[in-house]
Amino acid sequence: METEVLNGMLILKFNMIQTIALGVAMYYFGVLVRKLLPFFVKLSIPASVIGGLTAAILGAFLQSQNIVAFQFDSTLQNVLMIMFFCTIGMNASYKLLINGGVLIFVFWGICAIAVLLQNLTGIYISKLFGINPLLGIISGSVSMIGGLGTAGTFGSFFENSFGVNGAMTAGLTCATFGMIAGSALGGPLSEWIIKRRKIITPNLEKMQDQFISNTGDRSSDYEEVGALAEEEGVITAPSYDEEEDLVSGHRLMRTLSWILMSIGIGSALSYYFSKVGILLPAYLVAMIVAVTFRNIGDFSKWFEIDTKAVGMISDISLAIFVAMAISTLNLRQLSDLALPIFVMLIAQMILVVLIAYFFVFKLLGKDYESTVMSAGFVGFGLGATPNALANMQTLSSKHGTAVKAFFVVPIVSAFLIDFTNALLIMFFANLFK
Repeated sequence: METEVLNGMLILKFNMIQTIALGVAMYYFGVLVRKLLPFFVKLSIPASVIGGLTAAILGAFLQSQNIVAFQFDSTLQNVLMIMFFCTIGMNASYKLLINGGVLIFVFWGICAIAVLLQNLTGIYISKLFGINPLLGIISGSVSMIGGLGTAGTFGSFFENSFGVNGAMTAGLTCATFGMIAGSALGGPLSEWIIKRRKIITPNLEKMQDQFISNTGDRSSDYEEVGALAEEEGVITAPSYDEEEDLVSGHRLMRTLSWILMSIGIGSALSYYFSKVGILLPAYLVAMIVAVTFRNIGDFSKWFEIDTKAVGMISDISLAIFVAMAISTLNLRQLSDLALPIFVMLIAQMILVVLIAYFFVFKLLGKDYESTVMSAGFVGFGLGATPNALANMQTLSSKHGTAVKAFFVVPIVSAFLIDFTNALLIMFFANLFK
């Protein structure tokens, strides 16, 4: 580890190996914290975020006291980030789109509208405060619908390509806040919808059948059945043991090879695009290459992408990337942006909740399935796909399974909207660069 003294302060310089080691260490620190404090598990806050924020806050404190500052080599961090987005591309089979039908495309359209509104909201508020509109985009769909991965990617891209100081720190901070807000708001919103709109849930429907069977009264309304359900307890949705995922070394190596080839080809294409004036993040081009590989295999049957192996690589790359990205944040850069970012985040929370109710719930059926999808939308509209799934699972365990919601939301949130989001981000970025 190299050291340097600058203006009387000791600077510790981490090379790329030491930086990834720090990321792994902070990830497992977060795992330990989650075990000791179940509160973080309830909110679905990842171990990477807990550990990374701990390191970032400690680093900011040591720097503020003029004790020591840190510099990190982000080379491997960028590789892990691109690898994660390639795994998203590897999961994008055309078969999923066909099976999802119209509902997927309607939900996708709503999410695209949300991307536009999030960016317009961020840009408007940034202009009110007289700051760079690109920071408004960072606080918009980059860190909200985009989540930590997109925030880290475009934050770095905005800093290096557009000279927006503190963009990555602001993006990851907003995304981290969004993960907490997404988990905290999704469930309560859907519970409110169920009560206000008197939604007949699967478990309530079972209770209604039981009520009719016991009393012979077919005129029973929502309140009567609900009262009975409250007295006798809500029927618990069945739980199923997850299958043990066994992935051999050969399968893992073969899948990793496809991903690494996607990264290599994507990197080359991104370079040549930049030469002709087309600025596209390397991760987006690599993800398109990964999508191409996946669907060539599906169409031709020449090869098959192992989805379990893809899932393992996705989990590992995202966990270490996020831990590294947050651990290496310079939180002191946010001191001059605290108020504008706070206002932007509050506005984004209100916006997502309104879209969830007036668009997702009302346009997708005004039923239990759309209620669960509303909870999922809030989860990834402010946070990430895991937040969406956690919100929906919480509702399902209490009110009954929502089959369509669990099929539609992950397809849109984990892949389709990423393409839409990236393209719209670049459109707005080029308007205000």
